[in-house]
Amino acid sequence: MFAKNKDQNKEKKKETFPEFIAGILAVLVSAIFIITFVIQAFEIPSGSMENTLLIGDHVFVDRLTPMHGGILRLIMPYREIRHGDIIVFVHPKDPGTYVVKRVIGLPGDRIHLKDGVVYRNGEPLTEPYLLGKSTGVEFRENFPRGVPDTERYPEWPMQMRAYLRDGDLLVPPDNYFGMGDHRDVSLDSRYWGFIPRENIVGRPLFIYWSFDTPSDQEERKGTSERIDFILHVVAHFFDKTRWGRMFHLVR
Repeated sequence: MFAKNKDQNKEKKKETFPEFIAGILAVLVSAIFIITFVIQAFEIPSGSMENTLLIGDHVFVDRLTPMHGGILRLIMPYREIRHGDIIVFVHPKDPGTYVVKRVIGLPGDRIHLKDGVVYRNGEPLTEPYLLGKSTGVEFRENFPRGVPDTERYPEWPMQMRAYLRDGDLLVPPDNYFGMGDHRDVSLDSRYWGFIPRENIVGRPLFIYWSFDTPSDQEERKGTSERIDFILHVVAHFFDKTRWGRMFHLVR
């Protein structure tokens, strides 16, 4: 007659209530950590990045890429911002406003446009992601020549002069030059200046949801208008969701 294994006689230990609470707290802390330091959700409010990003695209943003300081750098992946990266950042002239643009110039780069073509350090860029044709606006197409629209950012033309070098704009240390993919409608570094490194939030990773949103929705800031739009989303969730854009990588 064989003796029974002691382990077989042991009953499975039941989880106590304190252990259950501790498990829930661990999940919540992990979720808060991820949302705070790893990813963040954003909605695209304007058409300046069409057709790469459309109005109503909802994206998850990688907050780790631009993280260049603090203890988190020791435990989290990090790389420098590169040419062509799409970034989300706090607008340098409108604090509290989040903007998304493509990085055209890194610190030390010399930038100018000629007939709508971007030249970086004397070489023309090939930009297959661009949308739109030339509108003939001198400053927009031949930056930094001409006189910019100074109504919204009147201080930029004077500041810009300090960075002009033989017809190029020199990007200063710890700053970037960003532009939208829809150049004809994009208010970008041509109009308000450089993007400070510390303003960068992260890089959009992928579109997790996309809803067909009116182009003027950003201007509808009244409470009743917001409620109307929420009801519109509820009523048209299935037929207005752009299912084909969901989970697309942002490049």
